[in-house]
Amino acid sequence: MATLDPDMGLLVRRAMEGMGITMVNGAEVTKLLTGDDGAVRAVVTEDAEYPADVVILGIGVRPETALARAAGLPLGEHGGLLTDRSMRVRGYENIWAGGDCVEVLDLVSGQLRHIPLGTHANKHGQIIGANAGGGYATFPGVVGTAVSKVCDLEIARTGLREKDAHRVGLRFESVTIESTSRAGYYPNASPMTVKMLAELRTGRLLGVQIVGREGAGKRVDIAAVALTAGMTVEQMTALDLGYAPPFSPVWDPVLVAARKAATKIRASL
Repeated sequence: MATLDPDMGLLVRRAMEGMGITMVNGAEVTKLLTGDDGAVRAVVTEDAEYPADVVILGIGVRPETALARAAGLPLGEHGGLLTDRSMRVRGYENIWAGGDCVEVLDLVSGQLRHIPLGTHANKHGQIIGANAGGGYATFPGVVGTAVSKVCDLEIARTGLREKDAHRVGLRFESVTIESTSRAGYYPNASPMTVKMLAELRTGRLLGVQIVGREGAGKRVDIAAVALTAGMTVEQMTALDLGYAPPFSPVWDPVLVAARKAATKIRASL
């Protein structure tokens, strides 16, 4: 998965294969075959043909800003409109923009990114409505939080991946821990893997990725709040999270990762 580091993506692949899903990487689709009724019947690559009843194309999203470009409005490196914190298009007092067509500030890297998510678009709409109506509201930025699910496998990430940190010149340590969704002795406790990145010297949290079953996905919100607040992994270890055996081990998996990251950061000083 492009949203995860390769080592975490491998966990997702193995889990999907365990569900009976066949994975084919690096194969270019050359055409789709249809039957007499016009419905798809196969996907053809350079090397093989795969029978299919349904084909889903997940090829990514680009900002649709052709009209803005033709109008001379400012566009960023990723092709999205550039706005200020009030969602006004830069240099234009009475033009606002939001949603999938704009670039947003990444609070972790300090750079502009194009992250088309409904959560951002909804906030943009509220802010634009308030400002257009004579009020005042601002959009501070994002940390890149996303969750998804394949059958009963939950996948989550927030903040920077390793390649993101490298791209912006951040030096970091990474740790990966194995834990469980509940206390180990509690019925239906399931494995959970948490990967955490922290900045060298400062210990500032840079990113978290989580793969597991029930309870894995929304745990990433702990890290999203920590990233937004600019917390260090050392500070995270003291977070007063809710605990009861049906919900988590006494040390939540995210805090176990934070402890390990903090230890690694201290050792590097």
